[in-house]
Order: sequence, then structure tokens, then C-alpha cells
Amino acid sequence: ISLQKLMEPEVGVNRTSVTEFILLGLVETEQLQSVVFVVFLFAYLLTVGGNLSILAAILVEPKLHTPMYFFLGNLSVLDVGCITVTVPSMLARLLSHKRTVPYRACLTQLFFFHLLAGMDCFLLTVMAYDRFLAICRPLTYSTRMSKTVQRMLVVVSWALGFTNALNHTLTLTTLNFCGPNVINHFYCDLPQLFQLSCSSTQLNELLLFVAAAFMAVTPLVLITVSYAHVAAAVLQIRSVEGRKKAFSTCGSHLTVVCLFYGTGIFNYMRLGSEESSDKDKGVGVFNTVINPMLNPLIYSLRNPDVQGALWRVLVGKQSLT
Repeated sequence: ISLQKLMEPEVGVNRTSVTEFILLGLVETEQLQSVVFVVFLFAYLLTVGGNLSILAAILVEPKLHTPMYFFLGNLSVLDVGCITVTVPSMLARLLSHKRTVPYRACLTQLFFFHLLAGMDCFLLTVMAYDRFLAICRPLTYSTRMSKTVQRMLVVVSWALGFTNALNHTLTLTTLNFCGPNVINHFYCDLPQLFQLSCSSTQLNELLLFVAAAFMAVTPLVLITVSYAHVAAAVLQIRSVEGRKKAFSTCGSHLTVVCLFYGTGIFNYMRLGSEESSDKDKGVGVFNTVINPMLNPLIYSLRNPDVQGALWRVLVGKQSLT
């Protein structure tokens, strides 16, 4: 039986409730599965280690006790969460050679994935707003971005991400899955589950479209406007060194924004496609593995303060400041 035929909902079948899904994973041959296991285990350990190192550096280094690094620490927590939601379960299936995932476990994974992804959208917007205030409104920056404001912005981001994830998960439980249960992916996500539903997914797709407008387009517009003001302000700085320093603090964030939104838009704006493809898996790897793995490198590569703090964390020396 071909993969396409196996994944097609059959007409006239009994609407028995699906209790588990079959995740095909990234590759099928056993030799390649061994390679994938080693590569993804290494990527997972590297990502968790890198992000926790950034978090530890921010906590122990007094120089980094600023709003920008407070938000960066939260981003590191999100990156650890994002890769932990998807990769360990995939590694467990590779070890056990068991591809089945219970229905509830699939929904749980989807909920936490969208919780963290939604939080990411808002946190990246908050980080852009922080740079706007720091560069364009320096005289009022300390009052506008007080510790109370920082915590409120993070709490609101978590609340909005939670609401989005809960809405998607609850509306997904209203769909009927009456037989086909093969997901051509390595984790559970909305586009692939929509394809398996025997009932109409119009409401779910509408909700996803509205959520994309609210949680992706709106933050992206706000980020663009913030950085347009930042660019205009930086270009007015006479000192070349001053311009270079200002752009370096924003360049890392813009790189992360481009990677996050580029892959996200590709993934969720293709709901009309008939079946999951290897491109979807590639985008999934980028979203859940490569982005979280690159973020610590991007933020520390051109930042001497973070590099110094990381070195002190790794060798166990205390800061002199």
C-alpha cells in the first residue's frame, strides 16, 4: 500500500475513534535512523547546554542584569522547552522502533508546542520594543522598562501564548478521526492532523488564520516599526563606534526574528497542500531544532559581555564587577 493511499481518508468507513497516531519520522531505513538518532541527540544536548549556559551567565553576571538580558534569559528557557517538547519523544521512538503515539499524548505535544511558539512571537516583539526604548527614548528608558514592567510583559506573553494553544487544542478535540492515522512528520502539529480529519476543518483553519494574523503578522509589524525608528536614530549618531555598537545589539535580535518568522510563515501558510512533504519535515527541524540551537550562538557571537560571562561560568570564576 502506497504512503499516499494509506494516509487518505476513506469514503464510507465507520467513524471509529482513533486512539493513536503513527508518526513516520524523518527517515525509514534503519541505517539512517541510527544516524538521525546520534545527530539529534547531539543537537539536543548542545541546544540545552548552550541555552542553559546563557541563562546561567545572565544570572551570575551583574553586567547582564538589564532588561535586554532578562528577556534573553526567558528566550533561552523557551528554546529549551521547544526542543524538549519534540526531540526526546522522537529519540525514544527511534530507540524503541515504535512509531505510535497515543491521541492524548499527541494533543499534549501540540498544546505545549503552540504555547511556546506563541510565547516566542510576543517575546521577540517585547525585545524589539526594549531596543526601541533603549535607543530612541534613553532618558525615560529606566522608568518605562522597570522590573515591574519587564515581569508584566513576560506574564502577558505567557498568558497570550497559553490562550492561543488552549484554543487550538480544544477546537481540535471537536474533529472526528475515523481511520487514517498516519502522520508524515516527526511530531504532532495542526496542518498534518487537519489532513487526517474526517470532519470539516474550516473552523479550525479559520482560527489558525486569525491566530496567525494576531500572533504573527501584528508582532512582525510592531517589530518592523520599532526597528525602523531604531535605524533612523542610529544613523543620526555621529560616532562610527557608537553606530556599530547600537547596530550590533540589534543585529542578533533581527537575525533570530528573520529565522523564526521565515520558517513559521512557510509552515502555516500552506494549509491547502494535499499531503505532508519532506519540505514540511525540513521546516519542522528548523523550527524545533536548528533555531533553538543557533540562538545562543547568535546572541553571544558579537557580544563581549555575554562571552566574558559565559567564560566565567564555564571556568567557575566570579565577576570582578
